[in-house]
Amino acid sequence: MRILVINGPNLNLLGVREPSMYGEANLDDICRKMEKIAREHGAEIEFFQSNHEGMVIDRIQQARGQVDVLILNPGGFTHTSVSIRDAALAVEIPLIEVHLSNIARREEFRKRSYFSDIAVGTISGFGEHSYYLALRAALEMKKE
Repeated sequence: MRILVINGPNLNLLGVREPSMYGEANLDDICRKMEKIAREHGAEIEFFQSNHEGMVIDRIQQARGQVDVLILNPGGFTHTSVSIRDAALAVEIPLIEVHLSNIARREEFRKRSYFSDIAVGTISGFGEHSYYLALRAALEMKKE
């Protein structure tokens, strides 16, 4: 099984940016833990982060036919990017949407996701554990 984890803008600042909202773990810590879980289940996992919408779109398009599941934390693009949504739809890869915070409990403008309705599932509000739950869900999907 091949899994691609894509992180959008500002997620490279995890552990520094608003730790009371997003937690103390940095993105490298999260990726290392996910890598360990994936390895224990015989899965390959790759990580990509960009603050640039076009680069996220390019990476999603490159994943077509190459990965089995896409785990996406679109960050601020959650509420703005029709183009990333269109790329995700075009590649026909099962998508799991991830958020560290519970976007339903945030500011009004953060409550609308352009991805939730096209995702197999959405995991939010569990901090770094949202990623681990998403990975476990992806691994379970392959078993079915």
